[in-house]
Amino acid sequence: MVRLIIALLLPWLTFFTIGMPIQGIICLILQLTLIGWIPAAIWAVYQLSQYNTDKKIAEAARARDQG
Repeated sequence: MVRLIIALLLPWLTFFTIGMPIQGIICLILQLTLIGWIPAAIWAVYQLSQYNTDKKIAEAARARDQG
């Protein structure tokens, strides 16, 4: 929930919190223009959802391998 709020308000910071610093720098450059803020926020929210999906898949694979 907190990461979603960060993705909307400070999109570039989201990339740093999920371990994607190069994309974070690119997003920051995009965000510096007011026109680029909306695409930056959309990109951050999308990447955050992909990050969460990847974590769930990894957890399911780990659970399957253990049990």
